Amino acid sequence: MSGAGGAGPATVAQVLDRAAREHPLRPALRFKQGGAWREMSWPAYREAVRRTARGLIALGLQAGQGVAILAFNRPEWLLADLGAIAAGGIPAGIYPTSSAEQCLFIAGHCEAAVVVLDDDRLLPLFRDAGPALPHLRALVLMDGAGDGGRVLSWSELQERAAETPEEELEGRLRAQAPDDRATLIYTSGTTGPPKAVMLSHRNLTWTAAQVTELVRGRPTDTVLSYLPLSHVAEQVLSIHTPMAAGASCSFAESFEAVPQNLREIRPDFFFGVPRVWEKMQAAMQAAGAQASPLRRRLVGWARRRGRAAVPALQQGRRTSLAHALARRLVFRAVRRRLGLDRARLCGVSAAPVGMGTLEFFASLGLPLMELYGMSECTGPATVSRAGDFRLGSAGRALAGTEVRVAADGEILVRGPHVFPGYLKDDAATREVLDGDGWLHTGDVGTLDAEGFLRVTDRKKELLITSTGKNVGPQPIETRLRAIPGVGHAVVVGERRSYVAALLTLDRQRWPEVVALCGSPARDVAAALTCAVVRRFLGAQVEAVNATLARYESVRRFELLAEEFTTEGGELTATLKLRRRAVAEKYAAAIERLYAE
Repeated sequence: MSGAGGAGPATVAQVLDRAAREHPLRPALRFKQGGAWREMSWPAYREAVRRTARGLIALGLQAGQGVAILAFNRPEWLLADLGAIAAGGIPAGIYPTSSAEQCLFIAGHCEAAVVVLDDDRLLPLFRDAGPALPHLRALVLMDGAGDGGRVLSWSELQERAAETPEEELEGRLRAQAPDDRATLIYTSGTTGPPKAVMLSHRNLTWTAAQVTELVRGRPTDTVLSYLPLSHVAEQVLSIHTPMAAGASCSFAESFEAVPQNLREIRPDFFFGVPRVWEKMQAAMQAAGAQASPLRRRLVGWARRRGRAAVPALQQGRRTSLAHALARRLVFRAVRRRLGLDRARLCGVSAAPVGMGTLEFFASLGLPLMELYGMSECTGPATVSRAGDFRLGSAGRALAGTEVRVAADGEILVRGPHVFPGYLKDDAATREVLDGDGWLHTGDVGTLDAEGFLRVTDRKKELLITSTGKNVGPQPIETRLRAIPGVGHAVVVGERRSYVAALLTLDRQRWPEVVALCGSPARDVAAALTCAVVRRFLGAQVEAVNATLARYESVRRFELLAEEFTTEGGELTATLKLRRRAVAEKYAAAIERLYAE
C-alpha cells in the first residue's frame, strides 16, 4: 500500500475503509472492561468512526474547524480523532499533563468547535472560557453525563448522529484530497509556546505504509497504546499503522498498569521514550540484586554472551552456540517476564538514550532499535532495523526519505512525510522549510559511510562559554544520567567560564547506590548533604570528564532535592527537558555553581 503517488488509499478514511473490507473478522481495538479484555472488529470500528463523525456534524462542526481531544489513551480517543477527520474537521490532541493555560491556548488556536474530554475534571475550564474559545459549540465527555445544553455525554454524541444523513457525511468524505490538512500535532514547547504542526492525509498514510513495510506488519499483530496520543509517534503507532496493516491496537489501563498490560497483551512491537527503558532497566537491576548467587552468576554469564553477540546481531549474522544457549536459558525468560517475548521490534526515540541503557538491553538479547524523527516529518526519518543497526545510531533513512547533513552539521530531511507548515505561522514555517523541500530539523548530527545517522545535539541548545567554546549539552547529559543514582542531568555554562551541571537523584535506585558507595544516608533527603555521596558522585563525574574534551568537562555540580516532572514544568509530556524552565526555576542553584 502506498499513500502517496502509488496505487492505494490516499486519505485516512480510505485506509480505514480498506481495513474494514479486507479484515472483517479481525479485531481492530482491544480494551479492558470489567476486568476482561474486549474487542472491536474492523467493520464495527469503521461504523463507530462514521457514527462519531455524523454526531460531530450534528453539533455544528464545519469542515476545517478544530476538534480538541484531552484524555488518556482509550477507544473513544481514536473515534473522536478519526471521526473528526471523516467529518472534515481537524483533530488536535492536548497532553493530559498540560497546564490550564496550554489547554486553552490549543483549543483556541485550532478554533475548536468541539472539545472532547475523558471526564468532567476540566469541564469548568472549557465551559467557562467565554471569549477565549469563540468557536466552541459543544463539550463531549467520554465518561459522565451531559447537562442538557452544550455539555454532552459520549452516548448523547452517538445519538445525535441520527440528525446527520449519511449523504452529508459521504459528501464530506468525497471532498477530501491527499494533500488536505488531516490533523494538528502541537509541539511540546521545549523553548516556548507550542506550534501547530499541520499534517496532511498523504503525510499520515504514506508514513503508515512505510512503517508497515519496515516491520512487515500483518493482521495478527498487536501494539500496546500508552504514550500520549497527542504525540505524533503514538498516533502513527496506535492509529495509522494498525489501519495500514489491519493489525490491532490494545489500550493500557493506565501508565502505571503498563508492565502488567504488557504481560497480558504481549505486543508484537513496543515503543518507549528513553525514560521508559531507563525505568525498566532500573527495576530489572534492582530485582537482579535480590536474586540468588547462582542466578546472578548465570545471568552474568548470559549477559557476557549477549554483549559478545552484538556485532553479529548488528549485521544480521549468525551468533555463537553459547549465545543460543544464553537465549534459551536466560533471555527467553527475561522477555517473557517483561511481556516482550513476541516483540519483533522494540523501539526507542524522542530524546537521547544512554549507551549504558542500550548496552544493558542488548546484553539481555533485547537490542533496542533507535529511531530519529519529529512531528514535522510525521514521526520517523531514520530507523534501525533488526539485523541492520548500530548501537548509538538512529539508523538509516526511512525508505523514500532523503537525509543529509548540512555544512554546519544540521540534519536535513526531505520526503512525502514532511509537513506543509505550521498553522497560522508562516514565519516559523519559512525557518524550517526551504524552497527545495528540505526540512531543517534544528538537530546536529553525522552520517557515516554506511548511511547511519548519529544525532549529537540540538543546534539551538549549543552552549557558548565565555571562552568562545561551543559545547553540546546532550551527549554530556546522557553520560551523567548513566551514573548510578542519577535521575536527570542538566548541563549549564552559557557565557560562563566553565561547564557545570544540575543533578537529580533517582529514588528508585537509591538503595542500590547507598550500598555501592557505603553512605549512611537512609533516604534521598539525607543523601543530598552526605559527604560520602558527594565523594562518590564526584568520582563518577570525573570518570565522565575523562571521556570529554577539557573545555567540556563538568567542573562543579549541584544536587537538587526534587525530581524533574511534567507537573513541575521541567519535562515535556514526552519527558524532554524544558531547559528554559529549568534555568528559571533553579536560577539560584545555577548561580551557586559559579560563586567564588
